[in-house]
Amino acid sequence: MKRNESFSADDARRRRKEKAIRIGAHMRIGIAGIGAIGSAVAHALDRSEISGCELVAISARSQERAAEFNATLKKAIPCVSFEELATKCDAVLEALPPQLFNAIALPVLGAGKVLIAMSVSQLLGREDLVELARRTGGRIVIPSGAILGLDAIKAVAVGEIYEVKVRTRKPPRSLATAPCVVRNGLELENLTEAVCILRGTVTEVAKEFPANVNVAAALSLAGLGADRTRMEIWADPSLVFNTHTVEVKSDSSDFSMSIQNRPSNENPGTGRITSQSVIAFLRQMGSVLLIGT
Repeated sequence: MKRNESFSADDARRRRKEKAIRIGAHMRIGIAGIGAIGSAVAHALDRSEISGCELVAISARSQERAAEFNATLKKAIPCVSFEELATKCDAVLEALPPQLFNAIALPVLGAGKVLIAMSVSQLLGREDLVELARRTGGRIVIPSGAILGLDAIKAVAVGEIYEVKVRTRKPPRSLATAPCVVRNGLELENLTEAVCILRGTVTEVAKEFPANVNVAAALSLAGLGADRTRMEIWADPSLVFNTHTVEVKSDSSDFSMSIQNRPSNENPGTGRITSQSVIAFLRQMGSVLLIGT
């Protein structure tokens, strides 16, 4: 029998209870990937801006990169493997390229720890990861990231949702290197008006734009699911910031929402609010006052 299969339901419940107590008091945080998101969260932890949480380890693409990053911190943090992150930490922030998601998700969830997932598109259709977490007492957490309204989506999902549409508009330069654009030879540099590059279900769009559908993936997981949530990706030369618009129809309420995200200083392709949503989540875990669903 494999190690992960040896846990009983009672073991999983016990580990969740122990984890809940530990989260309320002191939480050891690991960060896999120190790009725009990971570095911003690491600096907040380093400045003691998140009560009850301590940064204890990171994983970087090289020891050289880790050394450069540690030079920006007050306290140097060990750079370890993904497997060591899973053993050293109570929760691990996954802030990696999509193709590396499995490499961190499996050891973290296999160890019964909390996975804070930013590559949300990689969770679509992954019931195996949910089952793994269920067996070991682990948890998968999806911060709000670059989208608003997840609370509302979860609330209307208690009743019946009829329709969810997501429209993502980005400056052409943000999409120019996407595999789908390159493979199809789409010329985006000299656009004079907005062009829809792809439309379909979130499942279909995620196959072509895995790094550009995390917003829609989070919405679909909160609501109708990826096969019933509709999505469009537009290249819009009139835009400076990435824009996401969501339209929802349900038996309890109909609503629409739109957000324009300012880019982070480290990476123009990543919204500043994305890392801030992780910081807000970590602060909430140690707070006695919880706001929102």
